[in-house]
Amino acid sequence: MKALRIGRLSAVAVVAAGALALSACGSDNTAGTTNTGSASSGPKVTGTLTGTGSSAQSSAIDAWKQGFTQANPGVTVQYSPDGSGAGRKTFISGASQFAGTDAAMKTDELESAKAVCGPDGALDIPVYISPIAVTFNVSGVTDLNLTADTIAKIFRGTITNWNDPAIAADNSGAKLPDLKITPVHRSDDSGTTQNFTEYLAAAAPSVWTDKGAQTWPASLPGENAKGTSGVVKTVTDTPGAFAYADDSAVTGTLGKAKVKVGDKFVALSADGAAKAVALSKPVDGRAANDLAINLDRKTTDSSAYPIVLVSYHVVCTTYKDQATVDLVKAWETYVVSADGQKNAAAAAKSAPLSSDLAAKAKTAIDSIKVKS
Repeated sequence: MKALRIGRLSAVAVVAAGALALSACGSDNTAGTTNTGSASSGPKVTGTLTGTGSSAQSSAIDAWKQGFTQANPGVTVQYSPDGSGAGRKTFISGASQFAGTDAAMKTDELESAKAVCGPDGALDIPVYISPIAVTFNVSGVTDLNLTADTIAKIFRGTITNWNDPAIAADNSGAKLPDLKITPVHRSDDSGTTQNFTEYLAAAAPSVWTDKGAQTWPASLPGENAKGTSGVVKTVTDTPGAFAYADDSAVTGTLGKAKVKVGDKFVALSADGAAKAVALSKPVDGRAANDLAINLDRKTTDSSAYPIVLVSYHVVCTTYKDQATVDLVKAWETYVVSADGQKNAAAAAKSAPLSSDLAAKAKTAIDSIKVKS
């Protein structure tokens, strides 16, 4: 994964950044009221925007920062990829203007956000769609077919060696070594973990008996690492390692599994991830402009790759002043624009938002206003 040009912010530094001196030109005309697919649309804005959260978004954030600040040279965007859980907590505390998260806000989090965001609370806006790779480090092997049950058994520790008959049965001709499997998982609260365990719970329910969660089950074997980059480094450094990670960070030296969907084994792809999102439905009971998605993990449509995350930016429905409103709206408008999504796809191998989802995101962004 590309390293962020802005270093990680400590909690103290993030809080300090809350005392922002934001300003904007043309605040009578709110920035980003039309989506022309360009960071230069709408009035120019200035100031410092602070976000914290998803490490899976890091490469995309870098691309968005570059495009947005080129068009708005008076803006600084600070983003600390401390994980989705940390991002939501920082946002709810009021120390950041947006959170990046690979799992939508929970009901209790939306309620807590009202203290900072006003009575209408916060919104989940989809900004980044990416397949989650099931990746491994086995010399001479770059491509394997794995069922959901087999993946779940490896992570639960009931399949412990790469030449296990369950793996061999779906990989005729593969040279599987007599090598111990070392499962690797995230140590931090992670939206990637949430999405991956949701997949296992839905697709392999007889094996994966835990519910989907941000925190990996503590009783399971294996090694852990912090953040997407930490997981990928551990797998790269450990012969026999096996892990899940956002595809943007998985290097060409590691293998990636095809997963069984219906009666076929499906390779990871941005198109497959986008198809999985298209087959899914909105989360019930959310506000009109909250775009949280209930992903269909059990699809049998072999054009879809179901181990996918939809990563969100969480924003307030209202901010304290027009300058902050203008800055947040201008930034988010660029992120969901055609240019923003194209640049993220080039940098992070993500799938661009569909035109329908992008239009709904723009409507949600346009609804942000100043606290009355």
